[in-house]
Amino acid sequence: MKNSAFRSDAPVTRVTAHALHVGDRINTAGFEKDALSAVPLAIRTGTDGIAVMFRFGVVVFFGTSGQEEAAFMERLSPRIGGRLTPVEEETATLEVASETSDQVAAGGPIQVRDMSLARLLVASDVLAKSVVLAHDEREVAKVFEIIDPFVRELASSGKVRRNRRGILKLIGDALLLQHNVSGRVAIAEKPDALWDRPDLERLYARLEDEYELEQRVETFNRKLAVVAETANTFADMIDTRRSLRLEIIVVLLIAFEIVITFYQIFAARGH
Repeated sequence: MKNSAFRSDAPVTRVTAHALHVGDRINTAGFEKDALSAVPLAIRTGTDGIAVMFRFGVVVFFGTSGQEEAAFMERLSPRIGGRLTPVEEETATLEVASETSDQVAAGGPIQVRDMSLARLLVASDVLAKSVVLAHDEREVAKVFEIIDPFVRELASSGKVRRNRRGILKLIGDALLLQHNVSGRVAIAEKPDALWDRPDLERLYARLEDEYELEQRVETFNRKLAVVAETANTFADMIDTRRSLRLEIIVVLLIAFEIVITFYQIFAARGH
């Protein structure tokens, strides 16, 4: 097929994409000699498949069998940092359509004009971001589960039994998740493939809309804001309680000092 990224002599009209979020980062050094694309790094796998690797810990396979994926992941394993268990994954189907423009039907296959590498890279970018978001959405949900009983306790008794270190850990978890989305992964940024192929802007926009990337990031950031605000509130309450205790201790020490002073005065008069 003209413009096809696959080597097969037979026209490739339908291919399965499989995105795997395997860790926090992937060291892609050493694969460049086999590269079909530099950013993101895409190489051939197995008989006629393609693997697109993202440094933020995602691999997207196109047209690769289960055995070929397993063999590639075994080769890639030493290069994965911050390995995730279980692995987050997502699949999609791309098929060549007769229409003159790329189409993304809701819940259906991604219909493309051809299986060119540029189109695969655009699709892989969206799938990689979606699978990372899915993982981070679950992580922030876990943070909410941790916070929930303390919020309920505060609502019912007006107190919260939580030490400052635990509160700071919650704030750290929220900041780490926010850094993951806005910094390391850069969900809002467009793929590098669009610099050379601005005609694929529409395909990217349709995929971005289908996977609701913008809406999911906004929802995710709102949840993070709630987590951070709640944790800060707890921290302020603990600080206030500690300050009150210190004030009471200071007052008691002053009172004790006054008592000792009066005792010494009366004792001196007695002599």
